[in-house]
Amino acid sequence: MKAKTVLPAAVMTAVSMVLTLAVVVMWLGAAVPWPVALVVGLGIDGGWLATLAYERRLAAQGDHSTPVTTVGWFFGLLATGVLVAHALTADGAVGAWLAVAWLPLAAKALWLVHGLWERTALTPAALDAIAGIQQEARDEAAVARARLRAEAATEETRLTAVTAAGARVARVQARTAETLAGAWSTLEAARRGEDTGRALTSVTSPVTPGVTPRWDLPIWGPSEPVAALESTPALTDDALDALVREIRDSEVPALSYREMAARFRAAGHSASEVRLRAAWKRVA
Repeated sequence: MKAKTVLPAAVMTAVSMVLTLAVVVMWLGAAVPWPVALVVGLGIDGGWLATLAYERRLAAQGDHSTPVTTVGWFFGLLATGVLVAHALTADGAVGAWLAVAWLPLAAKALWLVHGLWERTALTPAALDAIAGIQQEARDEAAVARARLRAEAATEETRLTAVTAAGARVARVQARTAETLAGAWSTLEAARRGEDTGRALTSVTSPVTPGVTPRWDLPIWGPSEPVAALESTPALTDDALDALVREIRDSEVPALSYREMAARFRAAGHSASEVRLRAAWKRVA
C-alpha cells in the first residue's frame, strides 16, 4: 500500500530533477561555461533533494518542521520558475516547455499526499477491526429497519381490523336506532289516535268509574313491584288523595312520583298502580 503513493512521488521527483538540470545546462550553457551551469542545476536539485530527505526523516520520527517545508517549497518554486523562464525565452516549442514546467510542483504535491497517507495509515488489524465495526453497525441498522417495517405492517393490520369492527358496530347501532325510532313513532301515533283513546276509555272505565286517565308512553327504567292485594278494605279516593298529598309535600321541593310511591308502599298502604297514579295526577 505504501508503494502506491511513494513510487509516483519518487518518479516525479527524479523526472523533474533531470529536467531542471538539463534546462539549466542548456539555458545557461550559452552564457557561462557549462560546468558553472551544471553546478547551478545541481544546486537547485541538491537543495530540493536535501530538504525532501530531511522532511522524510522528520516524518519517520513523527515530527514536522515548518521552516524545512518552506525551504523545500522554495526550491520547488525556483525550479518551476527556471523552467517557465526557459520556456518563455526559447526560440521554438514554447508550449512543450511550458507543458513540463509544472513537474517540480507536481512532485512536491505528490510527496505531500504521501505524507498525509502516512499520518493516516492504519495497520491491517486496525482496518479489520474498523471493517468489523462498520459491518456490525450495518447489520444492526438492517435489523432495526426490518423490525420497524414489521411493526408498521402489524399496526396497519390491527388498525384495519379495528376500523372494520367499528364500522360493523356502527351499522348495527344505526339499524337498531332506526328500528327503535320506528317503534316509538308507532306507539306515539297510537297514543294520539282518537280510536285508541276511546278504546282505552272503554277499558279503564270499569276499573276506575268516573276517571278517564290519559295514557302515557311507558317509562324505560326500573319499576317498583306491585304489592300483593291484601284483605284490608281499599282506600277511598279522598283518603288516597290525602295520603298522596301528605307524602308528596313532606319535603321541599315536592317528591317525585317514584319517591312518593316508594314511601306510600313502605308505610303499609295498599292501592293499585292505576289508582295511585290517578291520585298523584289529581294532587299534582
